[in-house]
Amino acid sequence: MTAPSKLRLLPWVGLEGKPCYLSTDDGSGYISRLADNIESAQLGFAAEILEQAQDTLDDADAEPDELHSLARELTGALRDVLRVAISRNYLLTEGEPLGL
Repeated sequence: MTAPSKLRLLPWVGLEGKPCYLSTDDGSGYISRLADNIESAQLGFAAEILEQAQDTLDDADAEPDELHSLARELTGALRDVLRVAISRNYLLTEGEPLGL
């Protein structure tokens, strides 16, 4: 009996915002490496935005437009980090439901 393929949640969405998955047993293929690189960039961006957020929140003179822009960037970064976490958790618990 052949083991089922692993599905990896990719760090981008497809048409209509639907999640994309990669079915592979090879974590070193082109798409897997591309996904790893994108996840790394997303996590790096999230760290940068978090640092910027602290600076902006510490600034008593921050303009409402700055705070609004920061909230949008933080929301996007959090969405990306959550997607990476879900993807990595799924890979670690292959075949188990995510519970989300």
